Amino acid sequence: MANTTVGGTSRRRVLRLAGGGLALAALGAGAAGCREDDVDEPAARGDKPAGSGEPSAGEGGGEDGKAPKALWSHSVPAETYGDNDELVAVAGMVIASGSPLSARDAATGEERWSLPDGVAPGAPLLLGDGTLYLASGKYDGTVSGYDPASGKETWQGRLGKEYRQPRPIAVDARQVYVVAEILEKDNSSHTNLIAALDAGSGKIVWSERRDLGTEQNGIHAAVQGRHLVYTDFKKNLTVRDTGTGRQVWTQKTEKTNYGFFTVHEELVIVPQGDRLHAYALADGARKWTVKAAHLTTFKEPAVVDGVLHIADSARTVRALDPATGKEIWQSKALAEAGFQVPRQYVKAGKLLCVATDLDKDGGVAALDAATGELRWTFNDGTGDYHAWLVATDGKRVFALHGKKLHALPV
Repeated sequence: MANTTVGGTSRRRVLRLAGGGLALAALGAGAAGCREDDVDEPAARGDKPAGSGEPSAGEGGGEDGKAPKALWSHSVPAETYGDNDELVAVAGMVIASGSPLSARDAATGEERWSLPDGVAPGAPLLLGDGTLYLASGKYDGTVSGYDPASGKETWQGRLGKEYRQPRPIAVDARQVYVVAEILEKDNSSHTNLIAALDAGSGKIVWSERRDLGTEQNGIHAAVQGRHLVYTDFKKNLTVRDTGTGRQVWTQKTEKTNYGFFTVHEELVIVPQGDRLHAYALADGARKWTVKAAHLTTFKEPAVVDGVLHIADSARTVRALDPATGKEIWQSKALAEAGFQVPRQYVKAGKLLCVATDLDKDGGVAALDAATGELRWTFNDGTGDYHAWLVATDGKRVFALHGKKLHALPV
C-alpha cells in the first residue's frame, strides 16, 4: 500500500475521491473479515512501529516512552473514509460514523444509544450548539439534528422533493449549511446547490445554484464568522456570505489538496504542494506563505488551541503562529522514530495527539504540545486498511482504526 510520501497517493485519497454515496463493500473484500462483536478486549499489539514500546503497566500513558495501555477497546459498526469529522467526542459520548450509528460512554465504552439507519456513508458528523447534525441514512431528502447525549431527534430540515441527497457540510449557531443535487424532470442530476437551513425552524434561509461541473461529494467546509469557506476536488476555493449566500470570492488553487484547509480568525490557510498559503477571508488577498523543505510537500493543516500544526511528506511536524506563519517549533521526532506522516491533530492536556493513514508503522502518536518531543506511539496491530482517526474529551484520547475503537489515557 502506498503511504503518504512525495509523489505517492494513499489509499485513503482514492477512498475520498470515490466516497460520498458509495457502499462500504466497494472499498474491498478485506472488510468482510472485520470483527463486529461488541465485547471488551485489550488492544492487540502485533507488529509495533518504531518507538512504540510495550504497554505501560498502569493506566497512565507514555511512561518512559512506552505505549499507553488502552482503558477500553471495543469493536464498533464504523463505516469511515478517513475524514476528520467521522469520529466525535461530545456530551460524555464518543460516536463513530456508521450504520447503525453507535454512541458509547466515553468513560466505560458501553453503548448508550444507537440509530438503526445510521448516517449516509461519507457524510460528516457535525456538531453545532449542542446538536449533532447528520445526513439521513434513509436517503429521504432530510437533514436531522440529534441530542448527542440521548440520541433523540431534536431538529429536522428538508429542502424539498426537487432536490436529492442533501448533506450537511458545516454548521454554526444559527444555520446548517448543506449541498444537494438538483433533480431534472427525468430524475437525473447535472448540477447541485448550496443552501442554509435555519437551525431553529429547519426552513431554507437561502439557496444558491453552484456552477455546472461542480460536484456534491468531496467538499470540505468551515464557518468562520460571517464567512462560509469550502474547497473541492476541482481545485476551487470559495467563500460565501453566511447571511445571504452571496459568493464573496472564489479562485482556483494551484494544486489539488484533496479539500484540506483550516481557518483562523480572518484567514483561511491552504496547503498547496510545497507551499502553505494564508488568504484573507474578506477578499482572498494572500497574507503569508511558508515554503516546505526541498522535495517535500505539506499535508493536512489544523489550528488546535490557537496554534497551527502541519506536517510535510518528510514527516517533519511544524507548529506555527496562524496569524503570521512564523515558526514556534519544528520536530523531526516522528521521522527519527520511523513513524508515518500525521494527518489529524487533537490536543489533550499537554499532549498533541496525531493520527496517520494506515501503515504498519502508523497509528497514534503523542507529542509534547510545547516542544514537539515524542512521548509515545500506539498501534493496535490489527493490520486493518482504514486510516486512523482521533478525538478527545480532554480526559481521554479516542482512536478509531477500522472497526476497532480504543480509549487511551492522557
